[in-house]
Amino acid sequence: MKRGKNYQDSMKLYEKLKLYDPADALKLSIDTAKAKFDETVEVHIRLGVDSRHADQQVRGAVVLPHGTGKDVRVLVFAKDEKVDEAQAAGADFVGGAELVTKITSENWFDYDVVVATPDMMGVVGRLGKVLGPKGLMPNPKAGTVTADLTRAIAEIKAGKIEYRLDKTNIIHCPIGKVSFGTEKLLDNFNTLLSAVIKAKPAAAKGQYIRSCVVAATMGPGIRVNPARVAE
Repeated sequence: MKRGKNYQDSMKLYEKLKLYDPADALKLSIDTAKAKFDETVEVHIRLGVDSRHADQQVRGAVVLPHGTGKDVRVLVFAKDEKVDEAQAAGADFVGGAELVTKITSENWFDYDVVVATPDMMGVVGRLGKVLGPKGLMPNPKAGTVTADLTRAIAEIKAGKIEYRLDKTNIIHCPIGKVSFGTEKLLDNFNTLLSAVIKAKPAAAKGQYIRSCVVAATMGPGIRVNPARVAE
């Protein structure tokens, strides 16, 4: 694949096979971001687990201290007095069965996170095949199935992100924008990694964090030393 001039220039700023300390890797992800927009910095963590086994799943949520730099749109499934609570808390969309119809009939996905009260999961369950593949299905482990809508919405708006394994045992998460600078990105990085390490399944054997890479949206992947990540 032929790369553009900016990408080729970025490749000269780091050693492709070198394992960097987290702070150095994040600084390089900033230095190699050459796009004209404020690129997102993402972390990709490959774990020594097998997601095919229920006892080796790694999934949860964490509030990043500096947020993600993104305005998150929240859809809430609720009824009765919980509708007013969700609206007061700043939810962008609130409703019940009518939202199920809108999503299925209009292929509507103008939201980033879906939250539901426990008594609405019977309704939301109809959307499993639609929301599931997009990672939008409400889940108690992620704090998106809850009766405390005020807290859930506040945390999401403040920068709460969900982490979960994909089929190749890798977690992909945004940790902020290039404009955040190294210090804020490092705070967010450490917060995410601490949560992932605490979520290590008892059934996991051997090296838990196999590899870690940070990269801006249009930049190359910078390899982080797994030993320094796990400290």
